[in-house]
Amino acid sequence: MTETTEKTAQTVQTVGRLERDWTRGSIPRNLLSLAWPMVINESLWVVGTTVDMIWVGKLGSASIAGVGVGGLVVMLGMALRFGLTAGARAMIARFIGAGDYGGANRVAQQAFVVSGAYAVIVAVIGVAFAEPILSLVGVEEDVVREGAAYIRIQFMGSAAMSFWVIGEVMMYASADSVTPMKITAFARAVHMTLDPFLIFGWWIFPRLGVSGAAVANLVFYCVGLSLAAWVLFTGRTRLRLSLRGFRIDPGIIWRIIKIGVPASVMGTARILGRFVLMWVMVPFGTVAVACHTVAQRLEMVFYMPAVALGIAAGVLVGQNLGARQPERSEKSAWLAAGLVELIMMVATVAVLVWAEPIVRLFNSEPEMVAVGSRFIRIEATGYLFLGMVAVMQQSLSGAGDTLPPMVVSLVMIWVLQVPLAYLLPDATGLGVYAVRWAIVTGTFVGAAAYVIYFRRGRWKRKRI
Repeated sequence: MTETTEKTAQTVQTVGRLERDWTRGSIPRNLLSLAWPMVINESLWVVGTTVDMIWVGKLGSASIAGVGVGGLVVMLGMALRFGLTAGARAMIARFIGAGDYGGANRVAQQAFVVSGAYAVIVAVIGVAFAEPILSLVGVEEDVVREGAAYIRIQFMGSAAMSFWVIGEVMMYASADSVTPMKITAFARAVHMTLDPFLIFGWWIFPRLGVSGAAVANLVFYCVGLSLAAWVLFTGRTRLRLSLRGFRIDPGIIWRIIKIGVPASVMGTARILGRFVLMWVMVPFGTVAVACHTVAQRLEMVFYMPAVALGIAAGVLVGQNLGARQPERSEKSAWLAAGLVELIMMVATVAVLVWAEPIVRLFNSEPEMVAVGSRFIRIEATGYLFLGMVAVMQQSLSGAGDTLPPMVVSLVMIWVLQVPLAYLLPDATGLGVYAVRWAIVTGTFVGAAAYVIYFRRGRWKRKRI
């Protein structure tokens, strides 16, 4: 085969994928084809934060705790924005499913307006009030100092991250999952290369400590945004963006917000719940806070593939609803749930067997290993429920039915996890370990509630 023929074949294959009708054909094939790049992509987002934690762990438990608490602050600032992206994703998927690319482009334009305005406001607040926000958690001064340095730089990059994420959401909603994966892989490679050089001052770089991890992330966001903008505005993905005829459209913005607000409340409530759980951990000491942080980061490593499969199912749910095929939507979601449960079974066994070596990746202090290994073993007992929560949540969001997930999340976190975490340590005599069991209990109830609601099928009739 000549070089010209090879290039032509590659072009035909790419165009075929981008022009594919995802509302027809084999549901398992569609889901797997759409999901595997998303699994890699979402995992790469978590891998980066985990690598940050591994390198920062060499600086001590206070640095781990500072990055952990600081990371929660950044996630809290971005939680509302992620809800708004859920609204944009649901609307774009519906338009694509109905074959209306002009409508999808109009939604994309307004999504940039909403996301950009929000990112600027959050960045100003985050940079100006870093220390007071961290002090509210009640951690020690050295943890506040490390965390404040980290989140200031992270918030400076929040605008770049916001625009990149909304661009990624647009590609996902149009059923292009390969391009976002390639962008994230390249940007993450740059980040992971820079991380140790900036943290420890290797070669010609200054020793920045915890701030070095934040700077590496800032570079990551800027590289990702640049590539995503290039792809979207040059037509190298299914949805080619154009600013032709652009104007602020209050009607579309209101529809994005209307769908996204429940998802925003849900995300904010989840992060605030994590803040309160961290606050409950504080009296048990810096080691407990550090171990809690490690457990959360490990949870995210396994949670993000579940989220990715859920997002893939949500895209198929949205597009099939747009094509008036609700039964295909339902089958896509249940198939994703089954696949996630298989993944979570493997993850559970791995963590139960190798808990101590996993903790040593972050920090090898004996107390950290002893406490942290028990933390993550308790956490692993809830992985199956966590996977179901992720898939059902994303599938319902893909349908634009975001109010029930908000209600379930509020009950799961604020009626169960937070009160139990506060009461069980003394009531059961389990001490700090009771906090982890409270989290598992809430997740179990949330998973059951999602399954019951999804089976009722009201989401199939949701109009957006």
